[in-house]
Amino acid sequence: MFNPKPAETSMILMVVNTTNTLGVLFDYLRGFGFKVMVASDGESALSTVEHIKPDIILLDVALPGIDGFETCRRLKANEATKHIPVIFITAQANTVDKVRGFALGAVDYITRPIQSEEVVARLKTHLTLRQLQLALAEQNTRLQAEIAEREELIEELDAFAHTVAHDLKNPLGVTINYAAFLQKFLDKLSPEDLKNRLDVIVRNGQKMNNIINELLLLASVRTEEIDLQPLEMAEIVAEVQARLAYMIEEYQAEIIVPTESAWPTAWGYGPWIEEVWTNYVSNAMKYGGQPPRVELGGTVMDDGWVKFWVRDNGRGLTPVEQRELFIPFNRLSQAHLEGHGLGLSIVQRIVEKLGGTVAVESKGTPGEGSLFSFTLPPSNLKDESKTRSQTDAKGGNELNYEE
Repeated sequence: MFNPKPAETSMILMVVNTTNTLGVLFDYLRGFGFKVMVASDGESALSTVEHIKPDIILLDVALPGIDGFETCRRLKANEATKHIPVIFITAQANTVDKVRGFALGAVDYITRPIQSEEVVARLKTHLTLRQLQLALAEQNTRLQAEIAEREELIEELDAFAHTVAHDLKNPLGVTINYAAFLQKFLDKLSPEDLKNRLDVIVRNGQKMNNIINELLLLASVRTEEIDLQPLEMAEIVAEVQARLAYMIEEYQAEIIVPTESAWPTAWGYGPWIEEVWTNYVSNAMKYGGQPPRVELGGTVMDDGWVKFWVRDNGRGLTPVEQRELFIPFNRLSQAHLEGHGLGLSIVQRIVEKLGGTVAVESKGTPGEGSLFSFTLPPSNLKDESKTRSQTDAKGGNELNYEE
């Protein structure tokens, strides 16, 4: 929130040509608590404001060298100084000079002989106006940022509606068709046929439930403040396998995981990382070979960060397909790779919120498949400090690294 500076603590630059005026006015202003700098000519004033930005400038029209008008013109032509209020001091307050001064950007005129009380009153007025302008500018900046964020959210919601409707349509359609079939022919089915069709309904119900869980998770990723802790990756991966047991059975997939002790330790948030693995492993089965062979692992990189990865044995991905995988949320509806868009976009947001990155590597060679990866901070990050904050570039959310 903007906190205006008291006028009496403001910095004033006096650019005055008359010694007597300078001395009397300098002492008077200092007596009111103003901080006062002095320049005796225009060039000195321009040099001063390059290093110290005053809150307001009292500028004599009659100066040696470049006069006050030219000094003001140069101040207003400079992006760094053009917003500093300028009050002219002149012995002749004729209309032509006033019009010229205001045209150059001055905010006021003071005429000689100078009345110190008048100078203080005018200074306070224009300093207050300047503080109000700064407050308004800050409020406008915040408002524009809020508008931009809401517009982004609206775009994301539109993309979500399109993508989720697309992802839910197939399992919901299958569920309805199978349920309608059972309703019509239940008494004619053998126990084995009945079980098979019920299994299909259950599997598609689980698919829809996973999509809904992803949306709920997405809401928490955007708003939830979390504490990062060392991850028990073997436990998380085991939970993912249990969660995807129906799919592993359906695809007759081979899942290869390291031993518990072989997993490198990294920092993160368990529920979110479980979702990352779930998306990667499920995609590896859907787009892997027949049957899918899915290998998981983790590697400590040269910089100490940990790279976790999933390798499949599918046809691989072309460079164009790889570029379309991890896309911003507001472009989800543009994704052309069926089934990837929503899940991988959530993966990307999760990992980036945790400070890491996502990637895909593939030669596009059938049988060699693709390798999807994500990085996380190393466990020894706690040695740097017990608590460390990291702000994300869109929402300003903080992550706390704690023991």
